[in-house]
Amino acid sequence: MLNYIWGFMILVGILYGSLTGNIAAVGNGILDSAKEAVSLCITMLGVMALWTGIMEIASDSGLIKAATKKIIPVIRGLFPGIPQNHKAWEYISLNIIANILGLGWAATPAGLKAMEELQKVHVDNCKLRHAGSWQEKSRSASNAMCAFLVINISSLQLIPVNIIAYRSQYGSVNPAVIVAPSILATGVSTLAAVIYCMIKNKTKEE
Repeated sequence: MLNYIWGFMILVGILYGSLTGNIAAVGNGILDSAKEAVSLCITMLGVMALWTGIMEIASDSGLIKAATKKIIPVIRGLFPGIPQNHKAWEYISLNIIANILGLGWAATPAGLKAMEELQKVHVDNCKLRHAGSWQEKSRSASNAMCAFLVINISSLQLIPVNIIAYRSQYGSVNPAVIVAPSILATGVSTLAAVIYCMIKNKTKEE
């Protein structure tokens, strides 16, 4: 769907430029944007390489594993339906830690794996509670899956790596000045998400 939307917008822009006699400006804009896109990709590649390397060092040193063990007791109340030693906890923790560090590209794979594990838990629960219609019930998202999605979207960030890189790329005098406002904004959004999830967890899941 997005491909159609973007394609439509591009065609409208070219058509409008042609009708108003600004087709040369449209062409120059396309070339300049392509140049900026390549430059931005190179900048982001460097940032990604740096933080991916740091994450690998943290993982090899055991820091990520230790952080995962520390964060599980904090978030356990948000996912009451997950067994204590289930593999989903590892992926959920990794996703949250990556988001806190502003590593959205590192958080995505862990988030997808977490959803897969949460779906397995949901299917198992449906089989226990709805023996005759568990397949139909398992097609809907569980409370834990919804809670994880809400927490993931709210995403507390201590270091907004992407925004800092964008600001640096486009000539900001102080790219990191966004850190404090980012912590405040994402802190409020995460607090709202946690409160919402705790309220919803009090409702009985069908």
